[in-house]
Amino acid sequence: MLELYFHPTPNPLKVALLLGELELPFETIAVDIFKGEQHAPAFRALNPNGKVPVLVDGDVTVFDSHAILVYLAEKHRRFLPRTLSWLQLVATGLSPFSGQAVHFLHYAPEPMPYATARYVKEVERHYAVLEARLAQSAFLDGADYGIADMALWGWARGAAYIFGDAGLSAFPHVDALVKWISARPAAVRAATLANGLSLKTEHDAETERALFPFRSENPKGPGEKT
Repeated sequence: MLELYFHPTPNPLKVALLLGELELPFETIAVDIFKGEQHAPAFRALNPNGKVPVLVDGDVTVFDSHAILVYLAEKHRRFLPRTLSWLQLVATGLSPFSGQAVHFLHYAPEPMPYATARYVKEVERHYAVLEARLAQSAFLDGADYGIADMALWGWARGAAYIFGDAGLSAFPHVDALVKWISARPAAVRAATLANGLSLKTEHDAETERALFPFRSENPKGPGEKT
């Protein structure tokens, strides 16, 4: 059986969605990133980068959410894009900029207006590109639902964490697609996958060390005097 190393964050959720759409049975193996389990040697043997998700398919191990999406879509010949352009726009643009925006909005040790503005504006710019595309196309890659849309869903379903109560209201076509995907049975199952897992929720000193180990190495940041 497939093994999905999982924490209920945007990138693992993309993979859980595709597994559900493909109707593939899989075992969910929790990786509690708040406890630092992503840094354990056993997990680093699966993904040297120490990130979730990881998919183990027999003797094949694949890490990085977009690599897993492509692997599964190619193996099962479903949900494949005609090109990788829109999938890669989400991978190299929306995903990392969203992650950085969330960090500086919610987890930076002190307000950093320049960094916050930089990343939030880039998130907005990427959503504007996606909005323009979806204004003329039912899905990102054309007429068919595919892994580029699933990749978008992973981050866009939590857009309120960046945009507040406004959510995706400035991007109605993106919002409509995200809602359409969220109503699908595979997405409902993916979104509730964490319900049966025992995961830490407290954001305490242990969590800080697990998520941001550089802080304990140099809490004042690079270039600052201690």
